[in-house]
Amino acid sequence: MLHVFSGVWALLLGIVLIMLGNGMHFTLIGLRGGIENFSSAELAIVTSGYFIGFLSGARFSPILIRRVGHVRVFAALGSFMSAGLIAFPLLADPIAWTLLRVLIGFCMSGIYVVAESWLNNASTNETRGSVLSAYMIAQTLGIIGAQGLLTTGDAGTSVLFIGASILVSISFAPILLSVTPAPMVEVARPMSLRALFGGSPLGTAGIFLLGSIYATQSGMGAVFGSQIGMTASQIALFVAMLFAGALLLQYPIGWLSDQMDRRKLIFGAAALGMVSCTIGWFTGGGLWPLMAAAFFAGGVTTPLYALLLAHTNDYLDADDMPAASGGLVFTFGLGAIGGPLVTGWAMQEVGPFAFWLVLGGTFAAIALYALYRMTQRAVTPTDETQSYLSVLPTSSPVAVEAAGVWAVEQAEAEAEQAAQEEAAQEEAVQEEAAQEESAREAAGEQEPGDHDGSDRAPAERKVGGDV
Repeated sequence: MLHVFSGVWALLLGIVLIMLGNGMHFTLIGLRGGIENFSSAELAIVTSGYFIGFLSGARFSPILIRRVGHVRVFAALGSFMSAGLIAFPLLADPIAWTLLRVLIGFCMSGIYVVAESWLNNASTNETRGSVLSAYMIAQTLGIIGAQGLLTTGDAGTSVLFIGASILVSISFAPILLSVTPAPMVEVARPMSLRALFGGSPLGTAGIFLLGSIYATQSGMGAVFGSQIGMTASQIALFVAMLFAGALLLQYPIGWLSDQMDRRKLIFGAAALGMVSCTIGWFTGGGLWPLMAAAFFAGGVTTPLYALLLAHTNDYLDADDMPAASGGLVFTFGLGAIGGPLVTGWAMQEVGPFAFWLVLGGTFAAIALYALYRMTQRAVTPTDETQSYLSVLPTSSPVAVEAAGVWAVEQAEAEAEQAAQEEAAQEEAVQEEAAQEESAREAAGEQEPGDHDGSDRAPAERKVGGDV
């Protein structure tokens, strides 16, 4: 295990630092927006701006990398992102914040493309699964740790924004000083939505709806906490619980994914999310019921993303997976843009707790559609499905594509191993049958009168006596 991470530890450290800065800024938007008296609808537009930029970055970053190289793109995007974070407290205007969020989303998407290209290049077929899991853990720990850093300063000043900028700036040092030359980024042209939906209706629709859920949780969670009167520390804990649940529930759900019909598991996870949101809706502002609701609602979101990716890959040829990865990331981005807008409007019209109402309704839509799809297509045997993918919703097409390749390789390796075990078992049965046949033949030769001479001995003695 140490050998696996010896070549990527600097990249993972840099990712943790980037996510500390980016995670701080996500929550800070809600905290500072409340202080600046921005409405829910205005903050929803600001939140959606990030995902507009992220979607654009996923499309154009590979082009920039091919033109000027990984290092230059990485350094340039990091500089722009660091500057954008400092500019937030200087430009307390919803339009300016939206433009800054578009910029930061674009930069983060490009940073992911470059970092994931380096990680993928540093991995082998044997280590890629472990490296992707470590990458997911590094991202999640960074976001959770960022919430703790928010308690060290006042959101009403520039201190926390400056701190986030510093973290992003220093994150590039371990990465740029340690990486080896990476291959050219080759991101396949995204599959059309019609072709994607035709291959996997549940995967495509589920990814779109889940984009709405993830963006609402990560972008509007702090807005919800601010509007119901939570303290800054409580808001930080609330957002941390959304991601802590994802970190803890990912692996048990992943294990179940390889043991049963994934549509049933998608239904169960979405139903758990719906129930959690119902608890959040009826809790009336109680702190710990809200934390429990956040833990489970957030806890099923990331595993659902990985489940839907794996389910989609189950119905695609290996050659189609790269194009499907780009299509799924695009579909997720569309949902992420629309989700906060719907939630912000609902929170402004109905009240802050409409945050849970929209989330719960979206989870319910995924669960109901999963039930419907169970009646439309026969279940795929578990031994014919691809391996579960440990991928975060924030991953670029590079990581999603790499995870898909790994899943195919794992499935092929498991199938080959199963075939070898079956062949060995059949050979053992044949050998045992041959041994039994030899034993029966030997037993037949030992029957009385055949070869021991015992029945001939008296006659021989008599003849000898006569002579």
